[in-house]
Amino acid sequence: MPYIAQSRDVKFNIFEWLELDRLLKNERFSDFGREDLEMIVDEALKLAKNTIGPTNEEGDRVGAKYADGKVTVPDSFHKVFHEVASAGYIGSSSSPEYGGMGLPECISTALNEFIIGANCGLSLSLVLTRGSAHLIESFGNDELKKTYCEKMYTGVWAGTMCLTEPQAGSDLGDIQTKAVKQPDGSYHIEGQKIFISWGDHDITPNIIHAVLARTPEAPVGAKGLSLFVVPKMLVNPDGSVGADNNMTTAGIEHKMGIHGSPTCTLLFGEKGPTKGWILGRERMGLLYMFQMMNAARYEVGLQGLAIASTSHENALLYTKERKQGRPYDNRDPHHPQIFLVNHPEIKRTLAEQKSTLEAMRALQFYTAWCIDMAAVSQGDEKNFFQGMVELFTPICKAWCTDRGFEITSLALQCYGGYGFTMEMPAEQYMRDARIAPVYEGTNYIQAQDLVTSKFKMQKGEPVRRLLGTMKEKAETLAGDPVLGRAAKNLLEALDLTSKACGKMMAQDKDLLFVGMNAWPVMQMMGESLGGYFLLSQAEVAGRKLDAIVKGSGKEMSTLLEEDENARYYNNKVQSAIFFGSRILPFVKARAESMEDEKSAMDFVF
Repeated sequence: MPYIAQSRDVKFNIFEWLELDRLLKNERFSDFGREDLEMIVDEALKLAKNTIGPTNEEGDRVGAKYADGKVTVPDSFHKVFHEVASAGYIGSSSSPEYGGMGLPECISTALNEFIIGANCGLSLSLVLTRGSAHLIESFGNDELKKTYCEKMYTGVWAGTMCLTEPQAGSDLGDIQTKAVKQPDGSYHIEGQKIFISWGDHDITPNIIHAVLARTPEAPVGAKGLSLFVVPKMLVNPDGSVGADNNMTTAGIEHKMGIHGSPTCTLLFGEKGPTKGWILGRERMGLLYMFQMMNAARYEVGLQGLAIASTSHENALLYTKERKQGRPYDNRDPHHPQIFLVNHPEIKRTLAEQKSTLEAMRALQFYTAWCIDMAAVSQGDEKNFFQGMVELFTPICKAWCTDRGFEITSLALQCYGGYGFTMEMPAEQYMRDARIAPVYEGTNYIQAQDLVTSKFKMQKGEPVRRLLGTMKEKAETLAGDPVLGRAAKNLLEALDLTSKACGKMMAQDKDLLFVGMNAWPVMQMMGESLGGYFLLSQAEVAGRKLDAIVKGSGKEMSTLLEEDENARYYNNKVQSAIFFGSRILPFVKARAESMEDEKSAMDFVF
């Protein structure tokens, strides 16, 4: 199963669309030049294609195994994990002080898209290790940072986050795991955690868990939670791996997809005292953990994009190689068969996949750029970019994973019956993609967070400013002979989306109304943002295409056959037109469905 990346669009986002130079002028990133960054992206792509991708099928077919209290993962994962770690990709955007590369987040996003797309199950170990190490770097004392951060960022040890319990899924306030302070300042951890991705495995000699637990005097609910560093193996004073920390792996889940990622049930304190060390202050655990959860939600959105992208690219390749049927306007049985890609319905569904993927990628990379800008800015500018990051995060997670799964389904359809077989990669991509709308907070929770929390940030200023910026762009392009129709459709979508946002904020005390309509409002925001970003990118692509045409002296049709860049820029413009005509009209339907319609509550199940 080959890994096929859409690297051309990744590079367009970074090097042609985003204001990369604005970042590189800052001291934090001044050691990197454009050529350096492009080389880093190219090397990551080679590793993803040649080394990581070939392990994906084994990860699915063999999967993680549990026997005699131990978890093993496919043999090929071991070498690949350490190659990725030695290349620096676990800590690609992390501080060089602790072994990270210190790259801009928008570059790290490119590396991670390739790694996730090449082998999603394996990539989760890297995401979780990076996230838990960053928690320790952000909130740990000097001793904890010295003990764990560099070893985790460089892949010597792995990491996880442990939140979920049998009685506490999305409602973390019901967590019951206990943490009892000891005279030496450590804590004894007792309890059970479930659905812990990469909670146990045989790749690294130690696994460092970030565990939410409750001290004996803590109040009930989320405000009583604290966060602890709990290693699988204790660490000796010299930094080497020491004695077992009395954690038990009770089993792994048998799942629909991501079979190479072991999803574990962990028991703390069953065999004897399990020691943990507090991060920061007591009862601040959930606040600290949200740093990792928000980063993970953004990266799960990237997961939705990455799997869908390679699923689409494989389907596109198949339709260009498989002949079936005759032209729609020539039913002569003697006419030679044509390639699937030339059938109108196949071309339409491929265009839907492509344009939506490009909208998703633009949202993810723009969010990454905002993360970078927030890191290098001060004052009002910093507040603005941080507000954008917080506003975009639930949309990245929910919209990109919902759409990502839908795209894998459309891609499978392109194969016909073959797509339903294990002979083709489509069915694995579809199974792997389905978890993304579920974990790291279900997409319904993301929608609730968007409308009840993110809309209210800074008294609603971020969402008002964003909608205003999008409207200005649409108004500017409304008279454009090529993009005008898409721009007018965006104006209509923005008007409806603005009204829906205002209605949600005005009726936020009506919890039934909010509960019924959070999801469609989130979809409206995602679709409107997609239309806006694609128009913005089409402007850039259109100018570059015009320059190629003028400089070549050739006819457009000839250029589109011969010149890859011309073809790419033409299709980028077409993505904006297609999305504006075929996707944005759904915003109107969603708006109409919100008119105080609560019939679902009248069902008696």
